Amino acid sequence: MKNSLMALSGALMLGGMASAQNVAFEEYNLDNGMHVILHNDPSAPVIITSVMYHVGAKDENPERTGFAHFFEHLLFEGTENIKRGEWFKIVTSNGGTNNANTTEDRTYYFEVFPSNNIELGLWMESERLLHPVINQIGVDTQNEVVKEEKRLRYDNSPYGQLIPVVKKNMFKVHPYRWTTIGSMEHLDAAKLEEFQAFNKKFYIPNNAVLVVAGDISNKEQTKKWIQQYFGRIPKGPAITRQTFTEAPITKTITDTFEDPNIQIPMIVTAYRTPSMKTRDARVLDFISGILSDGKSSRLYKKIVDDNKTALQVGAFSYSQEDYGTYILYGLPQAPHTTDDILKEMDEEIVKLQTELISEKELTKLKNKYENQYVNGNSSVEGIADNLATYYLLYGDVNLINTEKDIYNSITREEIRDVAKKYLNPNQRLVLNYVPAKDKAQN
Repeated sequence: MKNSLMALSGALMLGGMASAQNVAFEEYNLDNGMHVILHNDPSAPVIITSVMYHVGAKDENPERTGFAHFFEHLLFEGTENIKRGEWFKIVTSNGGTNNANTTEDRTYYFEVFPSNNIELGLWMESERLLHPVINQIGVDTQNEVVKEEKRLRYDNSPYGQLIPVVKKNMFKVHPYRWTTIGSMEHLDAAKLEEFQAFNKKFYIPNNAVLVVAGDISNKEQTKKWIQQYFGRIPKGPAITRQTFTEAPITKTITDTFEDPNIQIPMIVTAYRTPSMKTRDARVLDFISGILSDGKSSRLYKKIVDDNKTALQVGAFSYSQEDYGTYILYGLPQAPHTTDDILKEMDEEIVKLQTELISEKELTKLKNKYENQYVNGNSSVEGIADNLATYYLLYGDVNLINTEKDIYNSITREEIRDVAKKYLNPNQRLVLNYVPAKDKAQN
């Protein structure tokens, strides 16, 4: 089975490459409100069936955080027609793989099969939606799984609390203030009826998009199966979403966090930025490339290579549907300090705010993005994810083909102006992320 899965993975990569430059698709709605997107690529005999639900951590009750991520696990427990513990057995015994993931904004499930199992994939995802079994045994089992994941990824991981601490400081009213893993105390306190109500509210066809991508040898038959398995699922009540507006940050926020898992301190600065759907968010992606993409980037060359102030530096845009967060970080190299790194990072930002980058740098940025675009659409799996994301979070599926044009139209003046607009000292968090005192003394 291991060899067959490796072969399938290779076929996936090969299968998408022919259409990476231009992704053709068909989209339509079922009567129950479910959106359907089909992408045919016959170059390899594989198929992916995926469903993305418009529910993430931001849709949770502040007293019951972690529910969306919990459901990422819980909805593999079984259905009325798939016994508990059988889901993964069915997938692997039919030569497939499957997975799921959750963000603040959405939850995504998918199966990858040889293309002759397209009906099986559709049936399984329809079962997850129509007939999930949500009982106390499943809740208790996944509660322990999630606790172990939290210990591994956050509690016992070096710098594992970085994002949670940044989010807590950057957002005061928006649900982005908590992480997708949520609170174990909240999950422990939740009653079975609360999990069932969450499922009933959000896991409905009119809150989801189904993507079928790969070797769709018979499109009409595929549509018939989609109608057969998904068309009969009742439409759910419309979801009313609350809008949360954060007051602008006008004064530097400072905080210190002690991590018992580290020995080297980290300096972190974070700025609140606009929705990933905006043009400014794309410009910030370019700014990340200028500052920290590779060893020739400005931060790395100056702070790590030339001045040897830091062991590591970086900058990235944490993009989300409602707001984003732009984060810079650095680990000092003795005898230098985090204050030294902060000073040098700020100097580079001021340069971006006052001087235009060169035409050569801009061309390099656009070439790098073009390469990322091609790589992102080089597999059927990547294409399916992108199609779902552009529909559900951006409202425009064809961005899979046109977003590159937005990046290609970014100017040097925009890069300067966006840096000046968002990356100012009075608009940020400065976080001193340090070893715990007892750790530092050892």
